[in-house]
Amino acid sequence: MAEHLSQSELDYPFKLLEYFNGFRVSKMIFSACELGVFDLLLKSQDALSAQHVAQELGTSMDGMERLLDALVGIEILEVETAQGTALYSSTDVANLYLAKGSAKSLHDMIIYRSQTVYPLWNNLVDAIREGRNQYEKTFGLPSGHFFQAIYRSEEEMLKFMGIMSCHWVLDGHDVVTAFDLSRFQKVVDLGGCTGALANEMARAYPASSVTVFDLPQVVEAAQKHFKQEDSGVTFQSGDFFSDEIPGADLYVLARVIHDWPEEKCLALLKKVYETCKPGGGVLLVEALLFENRRGPIMAQIFSLNMLVQTQGRERTPSEYTHMLNKSGFCNVQVCRTGKSYDAILAVR
Repeated sequence: MAEHLSQSELDYPFKLLEYFNGFRVSKMIFSACELGVFDLLLKSQDALSAQHVAQELGTSMDGMERLLDALVGIEILEVETAQGTALYSSTDVANLYLAKGSAKSLHDMIIYRSQTVYPLWNNLVDAIREGRNQYEKTFGLPSGHFFQAIYRSEEEMLKFMGIMSCHWVLDGHDVVTAFDLSRFQKVVDLGGCTGALANEMARAYPASSVTVFDLPQVVEAAQKHFKQEDSGVTFQSGDFFSDEIPGADLYVLARVIHDWPEEKCLALLKKVYETCKPGGGVLLVEALLFENRRGPIMAQIFSLNMLVQTQGRERTPSEYTHMLNKSGFCNVQVCRTGKSYDAILAVR
């Protein structure tokens, strides 16, 4: 930030104040999603008054008007005036990403961040002091078994599964096409959750068979609550740490390695190596830090989130390469997608 501190910024800290208010901007969007503002505006054929929105959603007129005006201020909503009344409508971006009904909806991501991640971040100071996640302080749950905390109820598990699907709505195609994976005939997505990334893989490589391997309760919920495309993706239940994993030409570990400390990552990667067919490989999908750890800012923020929420961290390409080589894999290739998640391919 120092290089951007012009004399005017020193005279009045506009940028710092923008950062200070960042949590308020997030909460505005979160609140509008939770209240159903974007869904209502998407369904309406006409722009709506604050009074109409408030009545439909069961809120105060005053509070809703302030929220709508603030959303106009950050250019997520639009407003026009007709006969002295302000009428609000969604922008194309809001309709595409913030309403539930859109094919690219990030609604589940927003709900999870508002109701789970945001409370955890209230204890960031303690996470930094203690060097561990904050489930116990935030939710009264043991911090040592954080996936038990994440999956503590069906409602919480579905929230988490929803956010995982949202990630692959945005980044799935880019990470599965970062390398030509067509030579891998049998693909197993370890911890593949809802199958969203597996479906992207199946669409990109229709000649390959793709299987999601995840915990029994996750597989059951994926098939029950999440729409499964006619892509031929299959599901298999198991724990990739304690159970035998199915044989494959390519294993996918997407947003898995960053959850764990190095010793647990190495144990999993060695298990994958030993099961992997000769000539096969592993595809890691993670948010890569720069080698000097000075960015990208999104990966730095994600790494703080790993401290608050898991036992892991985000890593540099050389750190992943080291773990892969130590596990037996070779010929490590790295592809930065320019988006939230990057891809690393290594072969046996």
